[in-house]
Amino acid sequence: MRQLKDKLETNPPAVLTLGFFLIITIGSILLFLPFSSKNLNFTNFLDCVFISTSSVCVTGLSTINITNEFNFFGKTVIMLLIQMGGLGFMTMATMVAMILGEKITLKDRLVIREQMGSTKLSGMVKLIRYVIFSTFLIEGLGAILLSFTFVPKFGLKGIFYSIFHSISAFCNAGFDILGENSLEGFNTNPYLLFVISFLIILGGLGFHVYIDINNFKFNFRKYSLHTKIVLVMTLGLLIFGTIAFFILEYSNAKTLKNFNFFDKITNSFFQSVTTRTAGFASINQTGFTESSTILTVFLMFIGGSPASTAGGIKTTTIFLLIVTTISFIQNNNEIEVFKRRISFSLVKRAIGIFVISLLLVNTVVFVLTLIEDVQFIDLLFETISAFATVGLSKDLTPHLKDITKVFIIILMFIGRVGPLTIIFSFYNKVNRKKFKYSNGNVIVG
Repeated sequence: MRQLKDKLETNPPAVLTLGFFLIITIGSILLFLPFSSKNLNFTNFLDCVFISTSSVCVTGLSTINITNEFNFFGKTVIMLLIQMGGLGFMTMATMVAMILGEKITLKDRLVIREQMGSTKLSGMVKLIRYVIFSTFLIEGLGAILLSFTFVPKFGLKGIFYSIFHSISAFCNAGFDILGENSLEGFNTNPYLLFVISFLIILGGLGFHVYIDINNFKFNFRKYSLHTKIVLVMTLGLLIFGTIAFFILEYSNAKTLKNFNFFDKITNSFFQSVTTRTAGFASINQTGFTESSTILTVFLMFIGGSPASTAGGIKTTTIFLLIVTTISFIQNNNEIEVFKRRISFSLVKRAIGIFVISLLLVNTVVFVLTLIEDVQFIDLLFETISAFATVGLSKDLTPHLKDITKVFIIILMFIGRVGPLTIIFSFYNKVNRKKFKYSNGNVIVG
């Protein structure tokens, strides 16, 4: 026990991994017990583990209908799990410590730095305060805006619906308690779709971006390199996704064909937004063409931005890979973006994340093709949705075999905590050699 404690104190990634695991475990037990169920019966434990993991990992995939299965208490548990998963284990732990008046130690700050992806150790507590304040402010405003739709429709229950869906949207979870078909019943309500969309976008930008915008307002030139990349990539992917879905689905009778022109644009925009790890659906995903399905898989894999509530390999990772490729094509010795040089260590990290994620997803898809008698594209869609913590589904999740559910649970966990964080939780030694080998030549391409 002493050795485990010593290892955790010197290994922030291990603390984060264990923290998420403990929250999922507690959530699973609470959802399993009869007082969470509408029928006051024990819910299947594997389904409870799946829902708890999906909530904490802000995914949104579900093996059962949570609206019909869980009562108010159970739904509240899910909402709190989403909130804890979105904010992160250390953010919640630090918030509790600050409320109790406890001191935030150096070891705590190291774990916070790991969670927030920061390079500096100073200002960690101030950053956490900012994260908590901005989260509750945005979610509160979101709940008020959503109440204009939900309260007239559902009465007093609409207040809880507004809070639940505001948290679920900002945390990029995608869980809903509206019934069978997510937001399909509201696909001609542009107000609701735009409110949910902007909550998702804000949740996926990352808290470091908020700080830059707050400090420098709308002066793009003064933003940090990270913020510039996030904003450019986010805007570019949103525009690209909206146009692509609009063109690909314009005449598809199962999706956009029967909408008027404005609703076609609105739902195309919402699909572009929700694929970025949110999981809400205004259109049934089973109706999309194969081209749109492949596009959705591509956008899901990229996901949102670092230090946000979103998943995926992140916008900054794909951006670094793109500019590195462009630099190679142009035969440049340095990789330069917005008049800043990108270090090789950052490029190496981006390549590592991309390759590990690609290998992991392909391995799981290959295994699942041996287990499930389902079309490959649907398995790929479900797997990417789980790994990128998106939550979109082609109505496959409830029909999966138990062993497949276990694989999806593991994939959601890895996707939320981060492949590198989990690897470093087991191996965090820095290999510093006192010598260098001579260069070797390898023929590439």
